[in-house]
Amino acid sequence: MQKLSTILDWIRYCTSELSAPEVESQLVFAHGCLNAFDEAHALVLGLLNLPFNLDVSYFSAKLTDAEIALLQKGLTQRINDKRPVPYICHRAMFMGLEFYVDERVLVPRSPIMALIDCQFAPYRQQPINSLLDLCCGSGCIGIASSYLLPDADVIVADIDDGAIEVANINITKHDIARQVRAVQSDLFTHLDGYHFDIIVSNPPYVDSETMANLADEFLHEPELGLAAGDDGLDITRRILREAIHYLNKDGLLIVEVGASWDLLEAAYPEIVFNWHTFENAGHNQGVFVMTYEELSNCQPLL
Repeated sequence: MQKLSTILDWIRYCTSELSAPEVESQLVFAHGCLNAFDEAHALVLGLLNLPFNLDVSYFSAKLTDAEIALLQKGLTQRINDKRPVPYICHRAMFMGLEFYVDERVLVPRSPIMALIDCQFAPYRQQPINSLLDLCCGSGCIGIASSYLLPDADVIVADIDDGAIEVANINITKHDIARQVRAVQSDLFTHLDGYHFDIIVSNPPYVDSETMANLADEFLHEPELGLAAGDDGLDITRRILREAIHYLNKDGLLIVEVGASWDLLEAAYPEIVFNWHTFENAGHNQGVFVMTYEELSNCQPLL
C-alpha cells in the first residue's frame, strides 16, 4: 500500500479492485458510472474534491497519508457495503452540473435531461416563464432547467423535508435562489395559486415486486423516492388527476415512469400516451409528454 502514492496509482488500484471478477460480479454500476474504471475515476477524484475532468498532468501528484486513508475507506465502502460512489463522495453530475447528494435523495439520473437540453422542444415553442420540478429530490431537474431557461421562475417540490434540505443546499451551491425556490409539498398540496408552463416530474415508480428484489446499491437510496405501490403507479395516478389544476392552458406535463410504462398503458387503455423517443435509445425510456388539452380530455378516464 505504501507504493500507492499518486492520484494515478489510486485510480489504477481502485480499477483493479473493482474489476476483480469476484468483486465486479457482486456490484451494480448504475449510479452515474457504467464500469469499474469510471467508478474508480469518480471515487478518487470525488473524495479528493478535485474536478472530475482534472487534467491528466495532475495525476502524478503525491497524496498525503490522510488522503490515502480516505480513499481506502471509500473503496471499502463501495466494495463491502455496496454504497454508491456519489453517496461516498457526496458529489453527483447531471447535465454537466455538479450536485450535492446524500442518502436523503436519489442519485440524479433521468433521460429527461435530453428534453431539458433542447428546452422542451419540439413540444414547446413559446417562451417558458414558469416550471415545476415535482418530486424533486436533489433539485437537479429544476436547477438544470434554470440554466437553460434563465427567464423562468422555477419551483422544486418534494414531500420529504430531507430532500428539500438537499435541494436548498444545491440552490445555494449554484447561487440561483433568485430564480429557484424549494417547497415542501405532498405533490400539489402546498402549491395552491400556482400555475406552470411546464410541470416535469421523475416521481417514485418502482413496483412492489421490483422493490423486493433491488440490488444492494439501490437499498442505500430512500425508499420514499423509489416505491410507488404494487404496480409502481400510485404517484403517477395522482399527478395525472391533480396536475390539470396547476398547468397553464398552453402548458406541458412531462412525467417519467421508467419500466412501468407498459403498466401505465394497461391501466388506462383508452388514454393515448405520447412517449418521447430519445436519440440512440434502444427501447422506450418511459417518459410521456401531455399538453393541457390532452390532460383535460383524459380526466374522465382517471
